[in-house]
Amino acid sequence: MKAVIPAAGLGSRFLPATKAQPKEMLPVVDKPAIQYIVEEALSAGADEVVIVNSEDKKSIENQFTPNDALVEHLRRVGKDSYADAVEYAGNLPVSYVYQDEPLGLGHAVHTAAQKTGDDMFLVMLGDVLVPDNEMCPKMVEISKAHGNASVIAVVPVPEDEVSRFGVIGGEDLGDNTWKVSQMIEKPPLEEAPSNLAIFGRYLLSPAVMEILATTEPGAGGEIQLTDALVELLEREEVYALVIDPASGYDTGTVPSWIAANVAQAMKDPKIADYLKQAVGALFA
Repeated sequence: MKAVIPAAGLGSRFLPATKAQPKEMLPVVDKPAIQYIVEEALSAGADEVVIVNSEDKKSIENQFTPNDALVEHLRRVGKDSYADAVEYAGNLPVSYVYQDEPLGLGHAVHTAAQKTGDDMFLVMLGDVLVPDNEMCPKMVEISKAHGNASVIAVVPVPEDEVSRFGVIGGEDLGDNTWKVSQMIEKPPLEEAPSNLAIFGRYLLSPAVMEILATTEPGAGGEIQLTDALVELLEREEVYALVIDPASGYDTGTVPSWIAANVAQAMKDPKIADYLKQAVGALFA
């Protein structure tokens, strides 16, 4: 199974920080955001992670390329733990395809079609981090229980935010699982079939790649993954895993990225103690 991470976007909401540094390479505590997603994919059973990149974002590729000179230097000066971290990142099974124009999420995913082949594949959006790595394995379990059906992660959102997301409708099967019967991109509240918004993790049938090959541009003049999933519903069953909002971090805006850093940092006792003192003094 392959995992596809779309990462060719401009990261405009983080400018000027992303003028020379890709948004995906901004750190969350001690490693770039995209490395969390690569590790999550591998923990879910992916044997290769395919990053949909642009030619201008070579630092992403540098992160996952061996750097023997740096490792040797770090070991020579006695910084073995740093050497181990650099060596580990450089040897992760990552490959690349390129999206030359920003033609939409569906287009980005389809650029990886030759890599994913005839197998189920994961799509993992870079704006969402799931550091405990538990979400995708649960999606794999649901898929296997329902004949290798496609599964998407969804999260309950407040009513006043429903119109910002793709939203599902369907049947609640219990145990945080829904059978999906409809998907609507950014519906008005009165037309929304639920308050369950698509979260940024997908386990998809290879039929999705076939559909994307002929999907016409939709909202915003872009090829939308949601449009392909709506067509998939006419061919195959699709299920959804309802997740706890606390199980993942949104890093798509500057405030949410800062909050993700703080939340992840608080898991380290030493950093947590420092933050408590620093923030306490700041607001005293």
